[in-house]
Amino acid sequence: MAYMTKLKKEPGDTLTVDDLTKAIKNSIDKSGMETKAARAMANHVLNFFGYSDRIIDNVLEPEDRDAFYMLEDSGLLTTEREETTLYDGREWRIHYWLFRKEKIRELVEAAEEKERREAAEESLVYSEIPEDIWKRNNEEEE
Repeated sequence: MAYMTKLKKEPGDTLTVDDLTKAIKNSIDKSGMETKAARAMANHVLNFFGYSDRIIDNVLEPEDRDAFYMLEDSGLLTTEREETTLYDGREWRIHYWLFRKEKIRELVEAAEEKERREAAEESLVYSEIPEDIWKRNNEEEE
C-alpha cells in the first residue's frame, strides 16, 4: 500500500532561489529574518532538491533535517511516505520531503505586495508637501 500524492506540473512552476528566499523571510520570523540568512537557507535547501519536486529523507544529515523540520513548521515543506512489501514479507517505508508550492506562492505574493505598498507609501511623501513649499524655495534661490 503506497501513500503518495503527485504534484501537478504547471508552466512557470519552477521554484527559484529568490522565491524561496522571500517565502522563508515571510514565514520564519515576522520581525524580519535577514535576507542573507534566508538566501543561504534557500540555496541550501534547493541544493538537495535540484530540479525534483521531492527528495528522499535518507540523504539528509541530522543538521539538515533540523532545517527541513523548521521549514515544515513554517508550512513550506511537507512529508510523505511510501510503503512497500519486501520479498521476505516485511514492510519497508520510504520517507520523502516535498515543497508546498501553493504556500510558497502565497508567501511570495504577500512579500511582493508588501514591497509594492512600501514603495507606494514612500512616493506619497512628496505628494503630501504643499506646492507653495516648492515655490518658496525657488524664490529664495533667485
